[in-house]
Amino acid sequence: MNKTFFGRHISDLVYGANDGIITTFAVVSGATGASLEGTTIIILGLASLLADGFSMGSSKILSEKSERAYKELEGETVATDNVLIGGSATFGAFIIAGCLPLLPFFFNVPPDKKFIVSAVATGFALFMVGGLRSFVTKRSFISAALEMFVIGGIAAVIAYGVGWGIESIIT
Repeated sequence: MNKTFFGRHISDLVYGANDGIITTFAVVSGATGASLEGTTIIILGLASLLADGFSMGSSKILSEKSERAYKELEGETVATDNVLIGGSATFGAFIIAGCLPLLPFFFNVPPDKKFIVSAVATGFALFMVGGLRSFVTKRSFISAALEMFVIGGIAAVIAYGVGWGIESIIT
């Protein structure tokens, strides 16, 4: 893979990685807020990671195919890029980045520390993916990193609050 690949597929890679990190950590946050066990968090996290990753990758392919079909009907010239590459980039980025929030639940991390380790791993991943965008966008590393970090943090707070609130209401 080279800079041209990353530049051409930056949207797919950032979208997949960002959503993978946020979606998986949302599951971890909501489940932790609801006081669910570590095994349950792993099951929910992996199911979400794989199903959502596949959904995003295949949705990318279907949306590109739909857009091309529309453009062809309108008489526009359509690029012949392989739509599977964009979908695969989205799926791969989703899975790779989305694994990070689950890692503490697979290792011998003390139970009372798993969530905080997951939160730190998630924050680090969001910051790095956000910052890495700067290599193809020429934006400030810190600015791009903080933008993604803040968005992911807001999503995490929402998910944790929902899990905590629902668990408080039903128990």
